[in-house]
Amino acid sequence: MGKNLTIVGFDADDTLWHNERFYQLTQERFTELLADHAEPEHLAERLLEAEKRNLGHYGYGIKGFVLSMIETAVEVTEGRVPGHVIAELMEAGRDMLAHPVELLPHAREAVERVADTHRVLLITKGDLLHQERKLAASGLGDLFDGVEIVSEKTTEVYARIFADHGDGAERAMMVGNSMRSDVVPAVEAGGWGVFVPHGIEWEIEKADPPKEAPRFRELNDLAGLPDLVRDLD
Repeated sequence: MGKNLTIVGFDADDTLWHNERFYQLTQERFTELLADHAEPEHLAERLLEAEKRNLGHYGYGIKGFVLSMIETAVEVTEGRVPGHVIAELMEAGRDMLAHPVELLPHAREAVERVADTHRVLLITKGDLLHQERKLAASGLGDLFDGVEIVSEKTTEVYARIFADHGDGAERAMMVGNSMRSDVVPAVEAGGWGVFVPHGIEWEIEKADPPKEAPRFRELNDLAGLPDLVRDLD
């Protein structure tokens, strides 16, 4: 085990495998279907408002996204949305759920190399069934010492996970593409937070980097993670 780090946590969506781009493609189809009822920018704003409003009801994931699209379609058409549009949105959601898992560059190597020297966890949020399916399809499942699928990533959640699986947050690291969910709360819990930007960022996950945080790092991609872990030890 490393001297300073015992646990390295990995986010899943857009850290280990592609995710957000499928949402964007579906949203483009949503915009096309409702082109006669709302301008694209207005529609995007209304959908984002619905997603924010519904997080507490449906949580994160494709099911909540589809319900938010349907709700927005009903609102912008004042209840006159054609049935075939609803059917197409539901079909788009099923397509997203069935889409093959595509690993991001360096994902497998990074997890494998870190797993050789540290306990590695998958820490993700979203729909339990879908996240379990994606992990199984990714081929990475056997590399992880533990999997935590949570409703929200908060300072308290990280403190609990790192205490349950290791020696507490002070000897833990979280790696992910979301400043809001993967980095800031992990650093606030006392751990290391490593930001690996994906390029496509969901508006809801945006946040400022932690200020005056010696335990914050940023990498261009996962290729540099094993060396960073080694250097910190």
